[in-house]
Amino acid sequence: MSAVFVSRTLLRARALFWRLVYRGARARYRIAPGFRFNGAAIQLYGDGEIELGDGSYIGELSTVQACTGHRVSVGRACRISHNVRIYTETSDADCDFRAGEDRVVRGDVRIGDGVWIGANALVAPGVAIGDNAVVGANSVVTADIPVGEIWGGVPARFIRAKRAPARP
Repeated sequence: MSAVFVSRTLLRARALFWRLVYRGARARYRIAPGFRFNGAAIQLYGDGEIELGDGSYIGELSTVQACTGHRVSVGRACRISHNVRIYTETSDADCDFRAGEDRVVRGDVRIGDGVWIGANALVAPGVAIGDNAVVGANSVVTADIPVGEIWGGVPARFIRAKRAPARP
């Protein structure tokens, strides 16, 4: 048996495995038929609601978490790159972890239509990203991003308005 045959067989098995995992996600959450899982190891989890829009995709190694009572919604025609993290719950940074404090921050995440989120970005709980906005790679989004703006950095900050006008 050749190494090429073994490699191809393993790649096919891997692809089949992830198709089955994503089929389970489609059964559990509201995922439009035209939504695309673009790669392997994309995790959707939590007892909250996840809604993923038509014509959108999410890249390999990305994670979407929706805690109980909260929601992540992704609009239509969105491009979410690889290794993106979207959370509705996280630890409160102002806790004194040495004293055993364990407060959390929770909030819905809303991503509008036609949004592009670059690789390795993190979208924090309670954030809304407006239609036609861009989040640069490696950014940490902790505040709402208005329609048609480009943001980037840690934490993400306004860079400029998009030159192309937003359609109604």
